[in-house]
Amino acid sequence: MTGLKRAWGLKDNEFEQRRPLRGQITKREVRAVSLYCLGLRPDSIVWDIGAGTGSVSVEAAAIAHQGQVYAIEKDPESIPLLSANIDRFSAGNVQIVEGMAPEVFASLPDPDSVFVGGSGGQLPSILQECAARLQARGRIVANFATLERTNDTYRWFQNKGFQAEISMINAARSRPMPDGSLRLEALNPVFVVSAWKGCPSLEDEADEHRSS
Repeated sequence: MTGLKRAWGLKDNEFEQRRPLRGQITKREVRAVSLYCLGLRPDSIVWDIGAGTGSVSVEAAAIAHQGQVYAIEKDPESIPLLSANIDRFSAGNVQIVEGMAPEVFASLPDPDSVFVGGSGGQLPSILQECAARLQARGRIVANFATLERTNDTYRWFQNKGFQAEISMINAARSRPMPDGSLRLEALNPVFVVSAWKGCPSLEDEADEHRSS
């Protein structure tokens, strides 16, 4: 069981981050939507590819508290921060996997949910391996900053027989002004691609649960 008191939506500044690259983290608004799209269950096996400093891994671990999260990261400079965030939130069911995807996948159990936050230029081979290893009724979620990569990934899933959808998260946060008023400061928009195969959408699953 992790030490988190809430399932998701922790503030970005609660996580240790790289400096001077502070801000290169899955923002809480995007993180919350992405975690929902992963369809996590208490016993889910989760791959977090390009885990960075671990914001998605930590919050996924709180939801899949009886399962296991594999935080996959190739950058050695991010590993200490990733480890510190895991310890900070007592996310004992997160295992750090240091190395390049998809090569490191061979040592991992088949996932129920896969989050792709970074690919290191290996996106096609990562998607191919994830699609082959994904458990029945599993889900893959990928985040992108550009339309081109978003569309390419969406089409890739369609061509492989997956159902897929795209959400654009365009959030803004309040910032106080010197005169005491507030203005909204926009965050960069992020595209969330969700894919699943041989199972209903999350909304359909919720409807089935309510009617049962």
